[in-house]
Amino acid sequence: MSGIDLDRAWDLHPQVSVRPEPFGALLYHFGTRKLSFLKDRRLLDVVRSLGDAPTARDACTAAGVPASDLARYGAALGALVRSSMLVERTS
Repeated sequence: MSGIDLDRAWDLHPQVSVRPEPFGALLYHFGTRKLSFLKDRRLLDVVRSLGDAPTARDACTAAGVPASDLARYGAALGALVRSSMLVERTS
């Protein structure tokens, strides 16, 4: 599974809603009607902070992701990009 470039800026797609749950969160894309499950609370923290962070790496650091887990979180974020839940921020 390939990840994203953690040194780029990413954000939730504008049509994605995040609903926190005890297990993590549900992400729903109103445009594609796709549903994604986040089963990791720390990943939820990363996703929520992407819009305010200069890069995905910074969002991971702010959420307390250890350097040894960055590849795993990058892969999880990559899956969210492929499902159109996340988009690269261009400005």
